Amino acid sequence: MQTNHTFRLQHKIHFSRCDPAGIIFYPQYFILFNDLVESWIDAILPGGYQGLIGERRVGMPTVHIESEFRAISRFGEQVWLELEVARLGNRSITLAWRCVGMDDVVRMSAVQTIVTTSLETHTSIAIPEDLRAALERAAPASG
Repeated sequence: MQTNHTFRLQHKIHFSRCDPAGIIFYPQYFILFNDLVESWIDAILPGGYQGLIGERRVGMPTVHIESEFRAISRFGEQVWLELEVARLGNRSITLAWRCVGMDDVVRMSAVQTIVTTSLETHTSIAIPEDLRAALERAAPASG
């Protein structure tokens, strides 16, 4: 679902993501947000993430990430996973992520920079034009 340029999906915290205390084990957030990026690209780009990575051989590795863990998420809870484009460069995309509880408490937030690469040469490339156009439609008017 897309609202106000924020892509968000509701997610249930599964047992497999939790530590023995019954709270999400922090590295699992990175897996959840990688899945969210994939779902987002599927929603905004014809051919989706699989077409971009698997068929067109355009990589999207993370080159920088900063995160803040503010509150715990518990086994069985429903949360919102959100992302939006914070910056769109020539070869990079900076995303802002948030995990927000149904109580509107931010559980975790992060800023991630992704670089587009050729999976043949493993060097950075310009963001493909169709992806750029989709990202521009998904980004706030000021960004």
